[in-house]
Amino acid sequence: MRRPRRLITAAATLSLAGLVAVSLARGGHRLLAQAPAPPPAPADLVLRNGRVLTVDDRMPEAQALAARDGRIVFVGTSMDAAAYIGPSTRVIDLAGQLAIPGFIDGHAHFTEIGKSRVGLDLMNVKSWDEIVQMVAQAVEKAKPGQWIEGRGWHQDKWTSKPEPNVEGFPLHPSLDAVSPDNPVVLTHASGHASFVNAKAMALAHVTRSTPNPSGGEMLRDAAGNPTGLLRESAQRLVQPPAETDDEIREELRLADDEVTRKGITSLQDAGSSYHVIDLMKQAIDRGALHVRLWVMARMGSNAALAAGMDANRVIGYGDNHLTVRATKAYMDGALGSRGAWLLAPYSDKPDSRGLNVTPLSQIREVARLAIAHDYQLSIHAIGDRANREVLDIYEAAFRSAGRDGHDLRWRIEHAQHLSARDIPRFGQLGVIASMQTIHCTSDGSWVPDRIGNARAEEGAYVWQKLMTSGAVVSDGTDAPVEDVDPIPNYYAAVTRRLANGTVFYADQRMSRMEALRAYTLQAAYAAFEEDVKGSLTVGKLADVTVLTKDITTVPDDEIRTAKVAYTIVGGKIVYQR
Repeated sequence: MRRPRRLITAAATLSLAGLVAVSLARGGHRLLAQAPAPPPAPADLVLRNGRVLTVDDRMPEAQALAARDGRIVFVGTSMDAAAYIGPSTRVIDLAGQLAIPGFIDGHAHFTEIGKSRVGLDLMNVKSWDEIVQMVAQAVEKAKPGQWIEGRGWHQDKWTSKPEPNVEGFPLHPSLDAVSPDNPVVLTHASGHASFVNAKAMALAHVTRSTPNPSGGEMLRDAAGNPTGLLRESAQRLVQPPAETDDEIREELRLADDEVTRKGITSLQDAGSSYHVIDLMKQAIDRGALHVRLWVMARMGSNAALAAGMDANRVIGYGDNHLTVRATKAYMDGALGSRGAWLLAPYSDKPDSRGLNVTPLSQIREVARLAIAHDYQLSIHAIGDRANREVLDIYEAAFRSAGRDGHDLRWRIEHAQHLSARDIPRFGQLGVIASMQTIHCTSDGSWVPDRIGNARAEEGAYVWQKLMTSGAVVSDGTDAPVEDVDPIPNYYAAVTRRLANGTVFYADQRMSRMEALRAYTLQAAYAAFEEDVKGSLTVGKLADVTVLTKDITTVPDDEIRTAKVAYTIVGGKIVYQR
């Protein structure tokens, strides 16, 4: 941590100004006085009469701020802010509302957020029968042979198990009955499994004799027939037609609209191809993207990744709207689909320890490439075995390169379920735990079913244990796995309260300010961006979120009623309630 610069308070400044240079020279020379300082240039935007939480320890709280040319030029009292108001200044009276650094979603899937607004939204369905009904309605509107796509279902959140089922998952004939001629692909909420119908499998030539691919599994019934459930890399067996550039552009537009409406000023995208990154650049050039993006490059092979790392590495493109200086790999899958790689078997499936979806040799090569090309490395790891393997690879890579992990700031995405032995290693190695607090409350009701109470207490979503170890914990939503809305995520961080009212291991809750830091300054740190964003500090980007309620002081149950009043990016209002 850098030592904070000493602040000169407003009172001290006035005292210094009061020591006027006076010289009464011999012979009756004139009284000489210091000329008054010129007024500051007018700001483009002034916010005043609010509670401004800066997340800057040097001035934690203020009433007002001013922005000019996209940067913060003043933070202080409403009275002093008046000096920055000119004829063209946009002035917003906050009327006591809360202004905070713009929310930074530390892990989400940007284009997928847009795509989820195009297909069937299955996030809040209560049963498999409801999904079948939604598919039937989509088929009525679809063209012959058109693919039906959707995302967001989770079998553990249904009110009842489908009958018949295998491991709680339905069988495809129920979909075939309503969609015999239209192929159907319905992606699990986690993104780590899909359910398909017979038509989709037929087009992909998937049969009972199709072998499981490396790092994936096709779930089968007792007779060996495919049920329609594809885990992890097996999802690649059945693929809808590739999206067109125009479709991706529309997804970018829809995603930008979604995240800015919800108060997000920066988003860390957890894996996009070089081609999608080019489309992002084009959108920024057209002024069509308002949110700032920090993107992890992800390609289908290490060779393709390596070929474009230097050409695509960019920092602060388009007035700090795009940075590409990280890459992403997957060690395992998700707990909900039983793809997370565990040290011990699943409590509810003793014949399985989950899946290692990428060979360790390939991930070691990605680590070598990251150091060679000066990229951050971000690896998806959810299970305790997956996290241990990633930490081992990171430690070996740091040692081999003679580098300090604290300087490299490599990340583990999710870090959901940890062995007690590995928790201190995050702080020791300087590995950032890029977590999603809402996963705790969204999944907490069924996590003990998967791994048992003892393992859940030891290492499930252990934010306080990680922070105590000295690790930096950043926060995000993993949208569209969860809603990209930061407010429910913040609520999850400070309460760990499940839908049934119980609290999931309360000792791991964050304080209100810890949660705010994880969503702002620490998320910026996790992207090497703490010098330009993450706090409301003079000189930083004027990215601000204004909320209708003070989420740091209201009772727990009121947090979720807070709304976004303004989303401000670079001193410009991109959303107003």
